[in-house]
Amino acid sequence: MQTIAEIAQMPPSTDAAETPGLPLIGAAIRDRRKRLGMTLQALADACGLSVPFLSQVERDLAMPSLVSLTSIASALGVEMSYFVGAPRPGQIVRRGDQPEYLQFGTSPVVYARLSGRHEERKMEALHIIVPPGLASPATHREGEGFWYVLEGELDVWIGQEHFLLRAGDSAHFDQRHPYRMRNGGSRDVKMIWVGTPALF
Repeated sequence: MQTIAEIAQMPPSTDAAETPGLPLIGAAIRDRRKRLGMTLQALADACGLSVPFLSQVERDLAMPSLVSLTSIASALGVEMSYFVGAPRPGQIVRRGDQPEYLQFGTSPVVYARLSGRHEERKMEALHIIVPPGLASPATHREGEGFWYVLEGELDVWIGQEHFLLRAGDSAHFDQRHPYRMRNGGSRDVKMIWVGTPALF
């Protein structure tokens, strides 16, 4: 049952999207909650609000007060600005002259992050340079994978299928099937890798 305070926070319209100037924060709350593996009941218990009210907030049918939003933010381990602040430029745009390289152990593969750094991103995008002779072991994970070859030739195995990708070729596949790749050529393979969910 909703409290009087919660009912008072609800806008006259049943659709918050129709209210000019009303920020749509429901999706941000829902995505953060799910990323933490929290149920609506767990969030309700943590922030002292009712499940029906939080359900309406997540669907942008109700707008919490600043006090309630502060409680929700605290329960989800974020600051208020997470829901109401504009993303910082560094979370949106990556400059070509300011690459962010990622290193995985002693791997000779060069990884440069292309995707932004906002916390609830659903995908990861990397520019990858695969040296000649390198082969990756078969692996699988949840989500989708997309590979686009910029230079060189790349052998790709997805399930039982083998493909040779040349410059301009791409592969888009379900990563739940085992996949691996190999640079069997004599020069570097440069490629774009995009995958879900985000890895880093």
